[in-house]
Amino acid sequence: MQLSDVIGNNPRSVNRPLKVNLKRGSSIESIHKVHAVVSDAKGRVLMFAGESDYITFIRSSLKPFQALPFISSGTAEKTNCGEKSLAICCGSHIGSTNHARESFKILWNANLNVNLLQCPIPIGRNSPLEHNCSGKHAAFLATCKKMGWSLGNYLDGKHPLQLEIFRRVAELLAIPADELVAARDDCGAPTLLIQLSQMSLLYAHLSESKHADLEQISRAIISHPEMIAGEGVFDTELMRRAHGQLVSKGGAEGIQCIGKTGDGIGLAIKVEDGSKRAKHAVALHLLRQLDWITPSALQELEEQILLLSPGVQLEVEGELRFQQS
Repeated sequence: MQLSDVIGNNPRSVNRPLKVNLKRGSSIESIHKVHAVVSDAKGRVLMFAGESDYITFIRSSLKPFQALPFISSGTAEKTNCGEKSLAICCGSHIGSTNHARESFKILWNANLNVNLLQCPIPIGRNSPLEHNCSGKHAAFLATCKKMGWSLGNYLDGKHPLQLEIFRRVAELLAIPADELVAARDDCGAPTLLIQLSQMSLLYAHLSESKHADLEQISRAIISHPEMIAGEGVFDTELMRRAHGQLVSKGGAEGIQCIGKTGDGIGLAIKVEDGSKRAKHAVALHLLRQLDWITPSALQELEEQILLLSPGVQLEVEGELRFQQS
């Protein structure tokens, strides 16, 4: 069986997916189908809705793990990278002056030119530093310089940097690295095609504090949530209200991953049609079910994040169910 034959079509699933209804007045206007899974750091699926092994791209939720070589190579230490700079490496930021400055700081400390960045210049902006992936790319370049790897092709899937990222991810997933399937993300860097349960496993590892490098990354993300997204954006606002209890990183096309810090438990969400509004609605719905955040914080997030026109509302149907032994 080819991988393409099972993407989004796992016959072993017996649990119904979540459903998000967009209602205008009393009528349903749009429906989003959503898969979600909760795993522990041993790779056990604890709860799920829909297909726990739904296969899709992890997109930017991969960023905390793409930062691993930046730490393990000694680059972060050599460039005097503090927690704020490490956080921007993992962020999908909004390109504010503070975000661009923090990405530039990594390049400056590594004595690298901004022109080496291969992330695009966003429409209406003036510099690749304003691209939401500039921190990740700056860390990529600094790591390559420290290791003596070529700078011009650092986004190539066969580049030593990318192969090291694949190796580290495969190690966390306890699979051979050659089983990973990669494709180009919108910023030019490789992203990975994996199961939703593998995404939740990665975030269980990120939140369990047993891997020194991942613990350093998790601490930086939680300490500086403003570097991960920006004012008014889901990841930043969720982590601010979670007070160190959650690490959160979303991705394009309906991907959202969250880890419960200290517990080594990860949650991964995929909206089939890629809707951002649906993934946020489901994330808040499931955080309420899991009791990972206070009711007052959830209400604040709903009012801030789920902004809809008057007379329009989002309703989530379904719950996570425990995995049967």
